[in-house]
Amino acid sequence: MSATELDRTVGLLVRQVGHWQQPRWAAGADGGDGSRADHLHRLVQKLADLGADAEGGPRRRVPRLANDLALVDQLRVVAADLVAAAPPKEVLARAAAEVAATRDALGAR
Repeated sequence: MSATELDRTVGLLVRQVGHWQQPRWAAGADGGDGSRADHLHRLVQKLADLGADAEGGPRRRVPRLANDLALVDQLRVVAADLVAAAPPKEVLARAAAEVAATRDALGAR
């Protein structure tokens, strides 16, 4: 897995959910494990943790902002940070798998 492929996978998710409004984010995700916004925030946190690990730094909690519409921007930022950390291909593959799983849970495919 390359950084370009992870960028593409993140881009697919962003294009499919970037236009969602608050009611759609508040709806339950497939599998009944919280709202769609909860699922995307968990993805953002996972990618942030992978980035911190790749940099050798401490993991930090990604804040859950009051406006769920900001989640897409948070996703873009943490994905870019992960790529900038130049992790091994296995980490990029894991990140891409997490993005794909979230797309499935959000019904975004």
